[in-house]
Amino acid sequence: MIDKMVSLFSYGTLQNPTVQLETFGRVLEGQKDQLPGYKLEMIEICDCDVVDLSGDTHHPVAIKTNNKNDKVSGVVFKISNQELMQSDRYEVDAYKRVERTMTSGQKAWVYVQNNRT
Repeated sequence: MIDKMVSLFSYGTLQNPTVQLETFGRVLEGQKDQLPGYKLEMIEICDCDVVDLSGDTHHPVAIKTNNKNDKVSGVVFKISNQELMQSDRYEVDAYKRVERTMTSGQKAWVYVQNNRT
């Protein structure tokens, strides 16, 4: 059975080839795009495994602003549903995965601020 491909927008550490190799077993190729209505802030990451892999104690997080002039730049990757589940395991509880429309008009999954943390 062939795993369906989905789009994943990354504005942070999932663009790092080392993180991609560890998370997906391959380096991803993607297209530049933007997430409208969001801005970036930095959060502290306390998960030692994530910090060890990314090399950073603080990661960006997309925060919803509803301002159409706010945009977050990043890359849309085509990944399998299996790889999407693998990215869910990589992201910490400060993030939640939602589907959004990019400025290109393409829909993609993206990890944004989880207001429940």
